[in-house]
This record gives sequence, structure tokens and C-alpha cells, in this order.
Amino acid sequence: MNLDAVYEAILTGNAEAAASATNASLEKGLSAEKILYEGCIPAMTEVGRQFEIGEKFVPEMLISARAMTAATDILRPLLIEEGVQQIGTIILGTVAGDLHDIGKNLVGMMMEGAGFKIINLGADISPEAFVDAVNEYHPEILAMSALLTTTTRSIINTIAALEEAGIRDQVIVMIGGAPITQDFADKVGADGFAPDAASAARKAKELIGVA
Repeated sequence: MNLDAVYEAILTGNAEAAASATNASLEKGLSAEKILYEGCIPAMTEVGRQFEIGEKFVPEMLISARAMTAATDILRPLLIEEGVQQIGTIILGTVAGDLHDIGKNLVGMMMEGAGFKIINLGADISPEAFVDAVNEYHPEILAMSALLTTTTRSIINTIAALEEAGIRDQVIVMIGGAPITQDFADKVGADGFAPDAASAARKAKELIGVA
């Protein structure tokens, strides 16, 4: 069955096989929605589970995420045509003064693998740019990353900017990155914290009330 092939290709990180199995599934008449929710997302959920118990590591997560992207690049226009609703929208960005991108991008891939629409703003994003994006896209979640201790202040500044704009209560704020802890998240008033990409995707679903 082609869905098994999609699942296996993503789980093992074979992008070429993932694209091929996705196309074969479509040719057999399966809907893009079925391929996404019964092939791609379960595979990335399993990748996350294996990462959390120490069976997979970041490089393996990255190649699985790339295989997922190979499949979703094919499915995305079809999902739009089918009118499939994703479970929520997440704005993602690394805070002002911080150019680190890899960890944040992996978080985005895992969250997309969990069924979210991701708007990735990139790195070195100012508080004002985050506020503008929230006003434009009305996401359920704003997820910020800081990899340097010196840039954690930008998280505080962004939350303050959301409050000043009167939209803090309209969006769930998630934060993460090497220097970030649950204690820091509590102190700055963030709604959620995750130590790694796999748990970030799970936490995001928890925060919007999706099992």
C-alpha cells in the first residue's frame, strides 16, 4: 500500500522515495488529505517519539523532516484545492539580534508535520515585525527562538510589544532555544516552553487543545 511507503520513506528520511510514494498514492486516487493525515503526520509523530526516547538524533530528524517536505511540497497545492483545514497557524521566528536558524527551522518542520500551517519569518526578527505578523495572519501561536543568552531580552521586548499593541491575549506565545528554561518562560509570561523540536510540536497541539 502506498501510504505505508509514504510513512516508511519519511520515517527513514528518504526524500526521493517520499515524493515517489506520494505521487503513486495520488495516482491510485487517494486524496491529499488522506496522504497527509494517514501517511505523513503519523510518520513525523513517530520520528518525534523516537527522538524523545533517544533512538533518533537531530541529524536523523532533519533528514526525516526533509523527506516530509518532499511529500508536502507535492500535497500543498492539492490540499488548498481540497479546502483542507490545518489544525492551526503558527508564526515562527528567531528574535532580534540572533541569526541562528537551524533549530528554529527544525521546529517548524516538526510543527508542520504535526498538521500546523507555518509562517516562518526567519531570523533576527524585531518585536515590531512579530506584532505586524500577528496582526496580518492572526495565528493561534507565536513561537520565538533565542539561541544566545544575550538575545533572550528580545523575547521580553516582543511580549511587551504584543501587550502595547493590545494583542497579547489574542495569541499563544511559545518560546525555546538553548538558554531558555521553563523558569524563564514563567518569569516573562510566555504560555509555553519546549526544550526541543519534537516536544515543541506536541506542546503546540496541547496549547490549542488538540490531542
